[in-house]
Amino acid sequence: MAEQSKGTALVTGAGRGIGRGIALELARRGFDVVVNDIVDNPEDRSTGACEVLERIQEIGRTGLFIHGDISDTDDRRRILDETLNTFERIDILVNNAGIPCPRRLDILESTEQSYDLVMNVNLRGPFFLTQLVAKQMVKQVKESTPFPPIIVFITSISAYVSSPSRPEYCISKAGLSMVSRLFAHRLAEEGITVYEIRPGIIRTDMTAVVKERYDKLIEEGILLQRRWGQPEDVAKVVGAIVNGDLAYSTGEVIEVSGGFQIPRL
Repeated sequence: MAEQSKGTALVTGAGRGIGRGIALELARRGFDVVVNDIVDNPEDRSTGACEVLERIQEIGRTGLFIHGDISDTDDRRRILDETLNTFERIDILVNNAGIPCPRRLDILESTEQSYDLVMNVNLRGPFFLTQLVAKQMVKQVKESTPFPPIIVFITSISAYVSSPSRPEYCISKAGLSMVSRLFAHRLAEEGITVYEIRPGIIRTDMTAVVKERYDKLIEEGILLQRRWGQPEDVAKVVGAIVNGDLAYSTGEVIEVSGGFQIPRL
């Protein structure tokens, strides 16, 4: 018989990459997990959200897949409603879903269409999803929920590193960093802790298109720890947060980048 669930976690963009790693880590930590993504293929259960659900079940926890686009107002509401209909509560929100720029273009050539697309998914969507979920969490706290709610934002070192060939992405992550700070400020009085995790060069489908470039940079020493980061490196930080190891550190920014953040001469 499986142990009683510690609570319910919602992870956006959980069908692959960092989101997948986080979803599985939370399941191993004893949480039921809502896997949100916009891509799934029921005919191929070896990849995507279906594969993540099967892995969650193998771990012994309950998983729920909710197809939904966080940039869409109705989808955000439905994601929360379906989560509550199944689990009656939401204890952890991990804002992980994000997209790269459709094309890498010089900032002098950036288009409004690309800008709006990236901002809607990477910034507007997480902001208003968090607003919805936070209201539910406040309600749970007032009802003496057994697990103190936690919100995590997955941003990027691009929140502070300039890349003029993908300005939309950098601006969206810088904005999301402030969103994390704002919610940490507002929700502290409600007993809800908020964290920002900044991944560096992580081996995912998103970075596969620039693998050779990053291989060379890592070999040349751009990172103190000369290796690619893995989704599990980010997931382990989320695991420490939900374990309560950073309970007195709301608003903290945790970088997972192999020492990239240290200026060197």
